[in-house]
Amino acid sequence: YHRASAYRAAAGVRFLYDHYFKVQAFGRENIPATGRVLIVANHSGYLPLDGALLAYSILSNPYAPRVPRAMIERLFTGIPYIGSFLSEIGAVTGQTQNCLDMLKQEEAVIVFPEGIRGTSKGFINRYQLQRFGNGFMDIAIDTNTPIVPVGIVGCEEALPMFGNAKGMAKRFGLPYFPITVPFAIPTRVSLNFGEPLHFEGPIHSEDDLEAKVNVVKAKIRQLISDAQHKHGVR
Repeated sequence: YHRASAYRAAAGVRFLYDHYFKVQAFGRENIPATGRVLIVANHSGYLPLDGALLAYSILSNPYAPRVPRAMIERLFTGIPYIGSFLSEIGAVTGQTQNCLDMLKQEEAVIVFPEGIRGTSKGFINRYQLQRFGNGFMDIAIDTNTPIVPVGIVGCEEALPMFGNAKGMAKRFGLPYFPITVPFAIPTRVSLNFGEPLHFEGPIHSEDDLEAKVNVVKAKIRQLISDAQHKHGVR
């Protein structure tokens, strides 16, 4: 990971952010200026477009810019050029220890709890949140880390998935092979940051943990809805 590389990459993402997708970000004042924090968002698209736009929004935050790190699916690390690029700018595979190490360094860490379940869903299911993994909540409680929920609107339309070519997926050893457009469609993207959420232990059961995860999920669902109504329901 090279911080300088992250800034160079930001220069390229800036055009996409400002002009191609004309991103509007709401609530960036909710991102803590310092200290560890988990940025938890909904996920979509066969390329990590949502992660790139979200990271740039945090980096260019007028209230308190930060260089975020991102947890990504192993799938993306195996894509030629993209995998090495993501690694160089600080993205790491979504393993618990990787996240703990970054939080110990007081980093802002982007997490997509839907994982591949989010990126592989069809366009017909856009904005229908898939099952959230519970790991981020365990980490947040164990490390006393606040969670900033984010609702992302627009990336579902930019990289729509119309189907899954299962034969091709099997041939290339991938969890899915998207039937989609060859390039990102220039749709308007909105990022809606909520207020930090704080959770305390102890966790007495899996149901207790799941209930806390569902609080975050419900908040993200509301942030998505609010962003949709700002620009018309999608």
